Amino acid sequence: MRPVTIILVRHGQTAWNEPGERIRGRSDVPLSEEGRAQARATARALAARWPLSAVYSSPLSRAMETARAIAEAQGLQPQPLEGLLDLSFGEWEGFTIPEIQERYPDLWRAWREAPHTVHFPGGESLAAVRERAVAALEETVRRHPGETVALVAHRVVNQVLLCAVLDLGNDHFWHVAQDTCAINQIEWNGKFYRLVLMNDTCHLTPTP
Repeated sequence: MRPVTIILVRHGQTAWNEPGERIRGRSDVPLSEEGRAQARATARALAARWPLSAVYSSPLSRAMETARAIAEAQGLQPQPLEGLLDLSFGEWEGFTIPEIQERYPDLWRAWREAPHTVHFPGGESLAAVRERAVAALEETVRRHPGETVALVAHRVVNQVLLCAVLDLGNDHFWHVAQDTCAINQIEWNGKFYRLVLMNDTCHLTPTP
């Protein structure tokens, strides 16, 4: 049986990812000009390597813009998938990291040292994100036997999904990197997931 191939992509750069980074979460921040260029480069890279049957995306605009570039390069339309929504950081959203460190020093320390223990005030936990993101991945696999499909999501969502694929707990959250417009390749062979490629950003490097 041909495996299902999932191309998991993080969205492109936004103004809130740049120096002075702000916590995004459910805040609907669009791509910056650099992010749009990254999305186009990612679309070209996927089109050259993976003919896609479908493209699913978090409904937030930074992910949907990235997904739209990927989908249109292959004659498709991106479809929103609620399970891929970013972690709700609740009260943290919109603040810079120095502001968070000043206002929530203990919770910030826990987030960096034991992320699996944190439930954000007015927001979610990694366990909640993992439950819905894994359900979205499993539903995609069921819908597309033997096909290749792209999922476009967010750093937190991608990191917990990759932990799940590798059978790691959420305490390993910070052991996994996800840069903007990173590409990951996951395969489902009917018995288990296999991680083939992780955090690939070679397509974003200008050629001389």
